[in-house]
Amino acid sequence: MFYIHETSCISPQQTLLKEGINELKESVKNKLYAVEPSYEGIPIKMLRRMGKAVRMGIGAAIPLLQNNDEPLNGIIIGTAMGGMEDCIKFLNQMIDYNEGMLTPTNFVQGTPNAIASQLGLLGKNKGYNTTHVHRGLSFENAVIDTSMLLKENPTNNYLLGGLDEISTYNYNIDYLGDWYKKESLSNNDLYTANSIASMAGEGAAMFRVSGNPANALAKLRAIHILQTTDENLVIAQLKQFLKANLPFGENIDLFLSGENGDARLLKYYTSCETVVGNDITVARFKHMTGEYPTSSAIAVWLACNILQRNAIPPHMLKKKGAEINFKRILIYNNYRGLQHSLILVEA
Repeated sequence: MFYIHETSCISPQQTLLKEGINELKESVKNKLYAVEPSYEGIPIKMLRRMGKAVRMGIGAAIPLLQNNDEPLNGIIIGTAMGGMEDCIKFLNQMIDYNEGMLTPTNFVQGTPNAIASQLGLLGKNKGYNTTHVHRGLSFENAVIDTSMLLKENPTNNYLLGGLDEISTYNYNIDYLGDWYKKESLSNNDLYTANSIASMAGEGAAMFRVSGNPANALAKLRAIHILQTTDENLVIAQLKQFLKANLPFGENIDLFLSGENGDARLLKYYTSCETVVGNDITVARFKHMTGEYPTSSAIAVWLACNILQRNAIPPHMLKKKGAEINFKRILIYNNYRGLQHSLILVEA
């Protein structure tokens, strides 16, 4: 589909340090908050007015904008919530000030496309600029859009990203909806709790991609999305995906699972692990990121990191397989038992 040339990530772990993923940062009150940098590339006056989602998105993207000698032809972002926190602040102001003198900043940054538009302004980019908002498939739809653009223009360069923040408003709704755990829990114990729901998380991952294989970190070979609660359909689609995208007689080297500690969804992950084979290494990442709609963007960043280092942090391992050289990584993510995605990343 396309090649990944540069990556940047802000997550609840020390992902900006690359080696920082070897040490697991613990959750705080069942939440995994992003470890934010100093944002030196963002003008201070702008930074003061930025909501967290906008801050993280721009902060993760700026290194790719600054280090890139080739101009970007477009910006494609996936986010389910965008600047929801700012949106709620603005709506509350309408009540508090009786629709009088309102702060425009919260309104401007309270829409999902605030990140992509701010990046366009900062980078003076007048090319393709769009934001995909499709809940748990937001980043995946951004990937598909990027792939179609590069099929038409393989020499172009695009900034691709996925991000979401822990919004107080959405967290409370999801907590009441039994999507976040009620009992106090450490992310170290996320997979052994044997209870429903998961742990809230947030983060941003950005990628500079093109159709040019020269000096690429990795290749995003294929992607497939589906929306279903039928476990058998997921298994059938996974088998078809592997058959269509792997050479005859070959298999993946690593299964990167989006298992999130929710006992209701475990059946999907264990079924997929069975399909890929018992001798395949299985790793998990939601104890690092928490659960949020675009966590698969961090999974792609992790896949690129693993392919570069040919090593997996011990805390990510669920099962060690026969292969020690990782060349093909399959990411399977499941959002609330309904939205499923398969992403194949190769060295």
